[in-house]
This record gives sequence, C-alpha cells and structure tokens, in this order.
Amino acid sequence: MTIRHIVSWKLAATDETERDAAFATMQAELEGLAAVMPDDIESLQVGRNIAYPESNWDVVLVGDYPSLEALERYQVHPEHVRVVQIVRQLVVERSAVDFELARP
Repeated sequence: MTIRHIVSWKLAATDETERDAAFATMQAELEGLAAVMPDDIESLQVGRNIAYPESNWDVVLVGDYPSLEALERYQVHPEHVRVVQIVRQLVVERSAVDFELARP
C-alpha cells in the first residue's frame, strides 16, 4: 500500500521577489526531509503553481509513503516539526488530503 500525501499552501507574501524567496525556502526545507527519512518517504516533490494564480493555490507538496504508519512517523519526526514551523511563517492557508494509491 502506498499513501499519497498532498498539501497545498497560499503564500503570505504579495511581492513577487518575496514570493520567490518563500517558495525557494519551502522547497529546499521540505524536499530535504526525504534524505532524513529515506525509509518512510518513497518520494517527495514540491512545486509552484504556474497557471491561473487568481484561483489556484501557490505551492504544492506531493509525497508518497509506504504505509499510513510511515506517514504518521513523518508527521511527528522532529525534523518535519522544525520545517513546519518555517513553513507556517510563510503561508496564510493550507489544505491537505491523504489517500491510498490504487494498484493495477
């Protein structure tokens, strides 16, 4: 079973230079978690919206975990908790969904 974890954020910054810096920080910090927890994270990617900015969210994380237990370990891992504190300072909204990937 693979669990897909998708999180979207709206950035707090309105200035484009600040938005670029916020995204770069988020991407580096979040993607760095994969190296810290290689047994619990199958893949993790952070991307920035490139279309329809008036209605789409600004940043997305898509992560795959081998089990719900692995996702739960990720959520409470001290390094993830540290990164969450950084991200919270850069965003104004967050949404998330977790689901089991269908296997053929």
